[in-house]
Amino acid sequence: MTVSTFTITQPTRIHFGQGIINSLPAVIGDLGGSKPLVVMDPGLVKAGQNIPVTTPLTEAGIDFVLYDNVDPEPGLRLADRGAEIAKENNCDCVIGVGGGSAMDVAKAISILLTNGGKAVDYIGLGKIQEPGVPKIMVPTSAGTGAEVTFTAVFINEETGSKAGMNGDPLYPEAAVLDPALTLSLPPQVTAATGIDALTHALEAYTSIQAHQISEMYSLTAIDLIVNNIRSAYADGRDMEARSNMLLASLLGGKALAIAGVGLVHAMAYPLGGMFGISHGLANAVLLPYVTEYNLIGNLKKHALLAELFGVDTEKLPLRDAAAELVEELHLLNSDLNIPATLKDLDIPADKISEMAEIALTVARPVENNPRQPNKEEVMALYEYAMLGREEY
Repeated sequence: MTVSTFTITQPTRIHFGQGIINSLPAVIGDLGGSKPLVVMDPGLVKAGQNIPVTTPLTEAGIDFVLYDNVDPEPGLRLADRGAEIAKENNCDCVIGVGGGSAMDVAKAISILLTNGGKAVDYIGLGKIQEPGVPKIMVPTSAGTGAEVTFTAVFINEETGSKAGMNGDPLYPEAAVLDPALTLSLPPQVTAATGIDALTHALEAYTSIQAHQISEMYSLTAIDLIVNNIRSAYADGRDMEARSNMLLASLLGGKALAIAGVGLVHAMAYPLGGMFGISHGLANAVLLPYVTEYNLIGNLKKHALLAELFGVDTEKLPLRDAAAELVEELHLLNSDLNIPATLKDLDIPADKISEMAEIALTVARPVENNPRQPNKEEVMALYEYAMLGREEY
């Protein structure tokens, strides 16, 4: 086996385990923090999910400020406003609690506190000059892996487009992953975020940037998801399944931070930016269709993934073995009650051309993809996902 040449940055200290949220005060202290801005989704606060996070802070005598103005698809202004609140209250660290949206906003606030300016100034790659204040991520869903990535994705309110800040300073200094915080996730959130994690791991595995280290993370994450997502969806109280899904999300995040993601993500961006479809759900609906398109880009890897899904591929021709992965992805979505088509999400067909143009501007995921698409092919993929296999 040829060993690849690669460089990896993995600075985040990871704390994982049931009940480990109680170590949050010590994590803050280790990073030199004393007054955190806690960034949370308002739905989590309304559901009382802030209590397991803020109670250890209160008991430890740590003063904090709660910023719960976070949308599922956050705009840049939310980061700007959060930074203003942090400055007004002399916060010296940031804690992102929730899904990818809250964690992305927290990352951006950290950077704005030391670099100045507005969030829009840092959209792109390599535009962040200074490290941010210490940032700690506390995921409450098993999906994004944002607790270990160098990206923060936002909607630009001026243009309606979706784009990301990217750069090593966005890596969180610490992540606290407590599977107990995911027990109350509703089944449909469990499904969408779980397939989001699967998409990260699968696209990182088939990325042209993949190598032995990223593949290790990807394959372990996929194996964990295949063997636990149905159980977590069927019975949210299953702590073993929840723990394994949270670990899979973490590993998928590490894989994508190293090898990147692909065309599924590029095509999902317009669904979020134009129509407000959650990132995980957009990825979940698109994944089987884009995977089918990508098969010939790397038949061996897709066939191996079919084996991870439990398919006996030993006697199948390579092309047929790879195709079995697509069947397994459709079956998994069906079991998890994920909508089968974009039409089920009320996406208008007359926007396909515009969506394809936007998707192709998401340069790095497109470049990472194992098969290089043109606009006509992306439009055809959107149409395929719009109508589904029965009508296309």
